[in-house]
Amino acid sequence: MTIPEFLYYLCYSIKKRYVLRNQKRLPHKVISIGNITLGGTGKTPATIALAEEAKKRGFKPCILTRGYKGKAKGPCFVSRGEGPLLDEYQAGDEAILMAEKLKGIPIIKAKDRYEAGIFAIQNLNSQILFILDDGFQHWGLLRDRDILLIDSINPFGNRRLLPLGPLREPINAINRADIVVITKADAIRNQDLETNSLIKEIRKYNTGAPICFAEHRPSKFISTGNTFPLEWAKDKKFFSFCGIGNPHSFRGTLVSAGVNVTGSKMFRDHFRYRPGDIQTISMNAKRSGAGWIVTTEKDIMRLKGLDVPGNLVALAIEFIIDKRFYNEVFNF
Repeated sequence: MTIPEFLYYLCYSIKKRYVLRNQKRLPHKVISIGNITLGGTGKTPATIALAEEAKKRGFKPCILTRGYKGKAKGPCFVSRGEGPLLDEYQAGDEAILMAEKLKGIPIIKAKDRYEAGIFAIQNLNSQILFILDDGFQHWGLLRDRDILLIDSINPFGNRRLLPLGPLREPINAINRADIVVITKADAIRNQDLETNSLIKEIRKYNTGAPICFAEHRPSKFISTGNTFPLEWAKDKKFFSFCGIGNPHSFRGTLVSAGVNVTGSKMFRDHFRYRPGDIQTISMNAKRSGAGWIVTTEKDIMRLKGLDVPGNLVALAIEFIIDKRFYNEVFNF
């Protein structure tokens, strides 16, 4: 372990020990969903799908989110279930995307998720099921289910802790998971699961948690006020750009969906676009011979208020997983 990693691990260990001594419990069930790496596991689509399934099963879910990069001080409502009450600058791109997609499901932003839960109890007169967005490292709040997402394509990066790698925690933190979900698992499904190296490594640290497999499947294209089926992209040329945790996976998703990508530009995760960036993207698209520009739904949240070109679309992604996963999650 290098000195920067050791210093990170030392601070991580001290903070974790202190927080665990002061854990709090909310008077309702809490489900946490998160990862041990920085981005790239498809957490937002998974959280949306989990909340929708909870609602279908008769629960009254409420999402508690940090609202990463959002400037609003919590606890506050991002949504009461009828669309966003804040903008992306206040709430963060992930929280706004969830607010736009989830109807009838409130979303509350706060750095301290226990305070967010108490705020929800005070303002929502119902029996609540709390879903803790990006909560695997939020040790201050006890939970009834800890769901860990692991990306099958690039599960642990270079296996180094921050700041030299993507790991928020050592890999052995897998032992805390109640349920492990391997995301983007199309390739793994066709392999011998007994010999798969990722599954063997998960089992090295956690022998009891169910392991489920999920796909993040392209579903449609979205533009202002319109949607288009995947077949719409046939015979068209696209320039792609994104600012997400695993930008290479976005281009791979486009290619797997049959999209002809003539060029691409990548930005850092949660990048805040400015007018000049849009101009650069448009020029690069034209130079590449593309007639259309495509990005992620999360990036679209950060383009609101800017003058975007009329040939810009977003690729919508669905989280697809076996019912066994939901049965495990909701088996209280």
